[in-house]
Amino acid sequence: MLLVLKLVLVPAFLAALTLAARLWGPSVAGWLSALPVVAGPIVLLLALERGPGFAAQAAVASIAAIAASEAFNLAYGWSCRRFAWPLALLAGMAGWLGTALLLVRLPGSFGWALAAACVAVAASQNGLPRVSGKVPAARIGLADLAVRMLAGALLTLVVTTASASMGAAWSGVLSVFPLLASVLAVSAQRAHGADFVALLMRGMVVGRVSFATFFAMIALLLPQFGVAASFACAAVVSIVAHGLTRRMLSSHGRPQAVSRDLAGPQAE
Repeated sequence: MLLVLKLVLVPAFLAALTLAARLWGPSVAGWLSALPVVAGPIVLLLALERGPGFAAQAAVASIAAIAASEAFNLAYGWSCRRFAWPLALLAGMAGWLGTALLLVRLPGSFGWALAAACVAVAASQNGLPRVSGKVPAARIGLADLAVRMLAGALLTLVVTTASASMGAAWSGVLSVFPLLASVLAVSAQRAHGADFVALLMRGMVVGRVSFATFFAMIALLLPQFGVAASFACAAVVSIVAHGLTRRMLSSHGRPQAVSRDLAGPQAE
């Protein structure tokens, strides 16, 4: 049932993010994509199938895995300014895999995980490409949207299957595989260009606060208070934290996307 839910939820969330990017710009879409819509259900599945202790360890690894996701963003964000999306995606995945291999060898403590996440967020905040002025946004066709949703569903199936059969460290890291980021980045580069991708990923950085908050609550509460209470509390606190970070998008004064062709054909 949870797998079916994710296979429906992730494509629907990708469609909602596409609409958000159209209405409010890539920074807001990136910020929304940082919600634990993919990783949260995966860790919940681990808690139900392999026990609260295992899921709590995976939650700690999920916090550390923010570093791998930001490595993907940095590699893709810079590569897409010079190369087409296949090479940019290859660079991003290489950055993710290299960082993930390092993370699973680090001590699995909460402190180490939080430190890795904080360093990665600071690096992305300062290292991602900066954009000034308005960023043109092309019209997204139904075919392109359908491809995004299908890619999201397939990646969800692969990541869920892989994470369920590994140890706690790899399960947590794989739960934060850049599923949404990879689909959104490729489609954004093809349709809108590299500046749009940069704004999208800068929005993701802001959203990491609520993502880390969610898994911090899971790691701390799950061993003592059980699955239902822990995940409910984590969801509420994460949503509150996410709302508070909304101000950061405005305070940074990031440019927003503007429509380039409201009625024209889809841009490639």
